[in-house]
Amino acid sequence: MQLGLVGKPSSGKTTFFNAATEQSAKTAPYPFTTIEPNVGVTWVRAKCPHVEIGKECNPKHGFCMAGERFIPVEIIDVAGLVPGAHEGRGLGNKFLDDLRQAHVLIHVVDASGSSDAEGNALKPGERDPAEDVEFLREEILAWIQGIVAKAWDKAKRIPNDKKDQTLVEHFTGLGITPDQAEDILNKLGYPEGKEREWAEALLQFKPIIIAANKVDVDPAPDNVKELQKKYKHVIPTSGIAEYTLRKAAKAGVVKYIPGDADFEIIGKLTPQQREGLEYIRERVLEPFGSTGVQQVINTAVFDVLSYKVVYPVEDENKWTDKKGNVLPDAFLLPPDATALDLAYAVHTDIGKKFIAAIDARTKKRVGKDHVLRNGDVIKIVAGR
Repeated sequence: MQLGLVGKPSSGKTTFFNAATEQSAKTAPYPFTTIEPNVGVTWVRAKCPHVEIGKECNPKHGFCMAGERFIPVEIIDVAGLVPGAHEGRGLGNKFLDDLRQAHVLIHVVDASGSSDAEGNALKPGERDPAEDVEFLREEILAWIQGIVAKAWDKAKRIPNDKKDQTLVEHFTGLGITPDQAEDILNKLGYPEGKEREWAEALLQFKPIIIAANKVDVDPAPDNVKELQKKYKHVIPTSGIAEYTLRKAAKAGVVKYIPGDADFEIIGKLTPQQREGLEYIRERVLEPFGSTGVQQVINTAVFDVLSYKVVYPVEDENKWTDKKGNVLPDAFLLPPDATALDLAYAVHTDIGKKFIAAIDARTKKRVGKDHVLRNGDVIKIVAGR
């Protein structure tokens, strides 16, 4: 799974990326600080089943804090998008190509309205953030429309018995599955003269959620309310607040779990540091319930994609692997994933030799077509 961070220059994309990944990619108050894409690992947060058995888990990947499991996903931060990007303006074509495999696009919007369409500084409130939402959607649609036109130009030269397959396969490079592309083909027919309709249909499989960033800067709170009236999945966000809290937690001066509604000061602070943290509490956490960064990641994975976390184990009674590690693995699987899908996710050979699965909570034996639920703990029974 890959999440793509998009937005115009100076919207706070890279700060969001640094907060989500705990990296230190370059940021600056001018356009096109990011040229080459920043690729990193962030984490989705879910309740860890280890609290049910009273034993600490031993994650192989990700980590667990106070009963909250953090499962890794890839995130990519690409160069800022400006109007006309699909025609090559700014770093447009490169920007868009970097996003081909992203499952969800996270649009980081300057909710304070303090930068123009090119990312140049304005006074807060001088730009309507909804303009940024609209122009980015139009740019991505225009980019996809160009891909559709090229795909049809190639497919229409192919013999009729291979035309459909050629057309469908072209869109796998966009991260669209053959089944999804076939569904569009069946509904719309060939793209001749329907490039825009095809682009709209394809964009449904690359959904966009909005991280309304810089929410601590007036008039951002009012702008967020307006954005939430117009668009789905608008999350008030402060990338810099999350970045600050994670750095403070690493330094041992605060106790903070990503996504929490508050923090606890546990170390010595200078008056300036304390003032900065209290500002975050008063301007971000108290009015909005979080910094929004973790909520954006979770919304992308669990609400938009409807993925679920499943925990494979070898001992269904102790919830361990063969070495005695408690709940060592956590897999993110699509909504219709079955026990057999989990077996293949663990290892191809296990999938091929699948016999049955056991629900570790109920101890019931289930077959290969059993659809898994979020949070399931499952033992796979496979032949030798």
